[in-house]
Amino acid sequence: MTERAPVSRKLSAIAESATLKVDAKAKALQAAGRPVISYAAGEPDFATPQFVVDAAAEALRDPANFRYTPAAGLPVLREAIAAKTLRDSGLEVAPSQVIVTNGGKQSVYQAFQAVVNPGDEVLLPAPYWTTYPEAIALADGVPVEVFAGADQEYKVTVDQLEAARTDKTTVLVFVSPSNPTGAVYTPDETKAIGEWALAHRIWVISDEIYQNLVYEGARAQSIVEAVPELAGQTILVNGVAKTYAMTGWRVGWMVGPADAIKVAGNLQSHLSSNVNNIAQRAALAALTGPQDEAEKMRQAFDRRRGLIVSELAKIPGVTVPNPLGAFYVYPDVTGLLGREWDGVRIETSLELADFILERAEVAVVPGEAFGPSGYLRLSYALGEDQLLEGVQRLQRLFA
Repeated sequence: MTERAPVSRKLSAIAESATLKVDAKAKALQAAGRPVISYAAGEPDFATPQFVVDAAAEALRDPANFRYTPAAGLPVLREAIAAKTLRDSGLEVAPSQVIVTNGGKQSVYQAFQAVVNPGDEVLLPAPYWTTYPEAIALADGVPVEVFAGADQEYKVTVDQLEAARTDKTTVLVFVSPSNPTGAVYTPDETKAIGEWALAHRIWVISDEIYQNLVYEGARAQSIVEAVPELAGQTILVNGVAKTYAMTGWRVGWMVGPADAIKVAGNLQSHLSSNVNNIAQRAALAALTGPQDEAEKMRQAFDRRRGLIVSELAKIPGVTVPNPLGAFYVYPDVTGLLGREWDGVRIETSLELADFILERAEVAVVPGEAFGPSGYLRLSYALGEDQLLEGVQRLQRLFA
């Protein structure tokens, strides 16, 4: 009997999202009655602002929203995104340079598809969001990790990038604030990296989805604001998910040069067509309406940030760089490895995360999901009582 052809080798090589996998496991345990506290999901615990929900409800009463609309997004939303890009990223773009996508994740995927050719090397500063290397591989590119540890506050230098550059290097991934570390590059650091990319004619894919979640007076300066000449070789990706607690609404966008946006738009016309019109109307309200609720959420994240950093620092063997953006803390836990805990010898952060879930009923994401072992990612996008209880469990476990 003849066997059928195998499934796609390319897709078979793609790993499941590690963060979603840990979050799903935590939720399954919670559903089974276990008191698991999860720091796994990169998802605000706040409700979407009511005026945004009201805008969506109003959109449901307009039959025009029940039809196909332009694949690149509602013109009025593209205009609002262009205005936000000027306001927050310092870059003036035409609405035609904007594509509205099904969440920021689709814009990341399409950005790599737009500028990566088979065999191209993509410089990927690590620790990195778990989706980047998979999206690069789907574009037939080769991710080249450039690692910066806690001693560098998880920020790569121009010297490191130059050491990793080859004649096959065509793209750099730049993320500030960072997922998973919360690191924010200073304006001088951003400018130096931008000037280096410009000099070597390297595309930059800059993920700015956390740009409005910064603390202690920090500002996540856009790389195209630091180096305006770089705009012709930069794609910005962004969305409403994090700033406005709209993860489930699935509205993101990409902004870039006309030729890159043209090919990405052609892809989207076949891949997904337009984003849900009701969600687009909600995103329009979020961007153009009052920002009070977003600011209250940012202030709450700031309070939680201070709490989790100070409490984690009380655990011997844990080093906690101070994150100035996003809603993650990324402790270096190498001081806990190579040791025996409660009769179990722990060698990797993957083993450590499994041990913590089993013994303390706390879900964290191991460093292996984002690069080298030896680290944990904890999202502090959860209530302060749960946040404190979870860290106190860790303090008792490693006392």
